[in-house]
Amino acid sequence: MAGKGERPREHDNGSEQNSGIDARQAATQAVEYLNEMLGQTPEVISGVERTEDGWTVTGELLELARVPATTDVIGCYEVTLDHSGEPVGFRRVRRYHRGRVGEEWM
Repeated sequence: MAGKGERPREHDNGSEQNSGIDARQAATQAVEYLNEMLGQTPEVISGVERTEDGWTVTGELLELARVPATTDVIGCYEVTLDHSGEPVGFRRVRRYHRGRVGEEWM
């Protein structure tokens, strides 16, 4: 509660202090890390989730270009970041053809 003459505090729930970085910064860190580790920049970031230990960011990369493009192979990767935004690991969680949408996407 703000006292007389004081401005009320915005976003004073401590969530950013606990995590160190926000979702946008986590996504940026993950993109840089995937580029460093795999030599490619993700086509899209499909998820950013705050976790107990920091952040999990999901990105999708072109792994194999084919003709037609609907048969391209896309890899879906998760990057785990600590509270300060430092990468602590990554893994490929699945692969799929660009033109083939799995049931979980419907």
